[in-house]
Amino acid sequence: MDCLAISAGANASSTAAASGSCQGRSTRPEPVSSCSLMSRSPMPAILPPLPRESTGLPPARHGLMRHGRVRHGRVLYGRAGARVADPAAGEGARCRSSAGWGSSYGPGSPGRLAGDEESAIGVQQRLRELVDVTGPGPDLSGGGTVVGVDVAYDDAGDRVAAAAVVLDPRTLAVVDRATATGRVAFPYRPGLLAFRELPAVLDALAALERTPDLIVCDGYGVAHPRRLGLASHLGVLTGIPTFGVAKSPFCYDHAELGPERGATAPLLDERRPVGMAVRTRSGVKPVFVSAGHLIDLDAACRHTLALSPRYRQPETTRQADRLCREALAEG
Repeated sequence: MDCLAISAGANASSTAAASGSCQGRSTRPEPVSSCSLMSRSPMPAILPPLPRESTGLPPARHGLMRHGRVRHGRVLYGRAGARVADPAAGEGARCRSSAGWGSSYGPGSPGRLAGDEESAIGVQQRLRELVDVTGPGPDLSGGGTVVGVDVAYDDAGDRVAAAAVVLDPRTLAVVDRATATGRVAFPYRPGLLAFRELPAVLDALAALERTPDLIVCDGYGVAHPRRLGLASHLGVLTGIPTFGVAKSPFCYDHAELGPERGATAPLLDERRPVGMAVRTRSGVKPVFVSAGHLIDLDAACRHTLALSPRYRQPETTRQADRLCREALAEG
């Protein structure tokens, strides 16, 4: 599992559950369209994991993840504490814990951050150095699984629901799904959405029967002012290849695309490409793809088109969006 960071605003009572069947309404706030208040960072390079002493966090017990890969042998859960996977387990080693991915977010947990913006930005600045957006990611042509994750909010009740829906990438049939619901414990701040969403998302992922080969987020990866959007944060946290597909370009520019399906245009931070506008249906608005972790942008765009044979949004996002709304409505 890659050196993990943790979300600052813990989901105080996130609980995994099976999917429901009634309708809900997502009230997830849209990101603001200006990055002027956020520090910009260069595209992350492949760097070695942070030295343990640089984090100021003590080591703790091995085996955080329910079904996870140990890659860099360290898990960071905020500034107040840490859980460190055994580095001797080696690359790709499997570890299990009955606690699950999201278990360290409960009330009074040492994994909680203070919940302030400065601390959250500090976590992002540390973790962005671990992001790897090179390489093609997993080859799913012969099988495997891809999971879509999404989150819905009930602002009136200060509640959040996350869904993880696993698809067969060849047929797009749903093969597994799980939800997690709880309280929102971190305020909405532009560029810090992951700190609201990750606790519930991790709990939903932990409830799945097996570790997915690829995660698709409804959000951003390195197309983020500090190069650590939700997809990158989640990818570093789990050690699973991850990318983001967003409905808007956040605060980045792109040239005009051709009208045909498959047309693309780089998403630019000034003149630096951070993602790609991709038209998934002819004559329909594009989506905005960015690599998250352990996959490059070209591969993320190919997967996006393969997962979007009929609709603008990938089938992973469509299924996860529907399921998290149902979970929110069920309570």
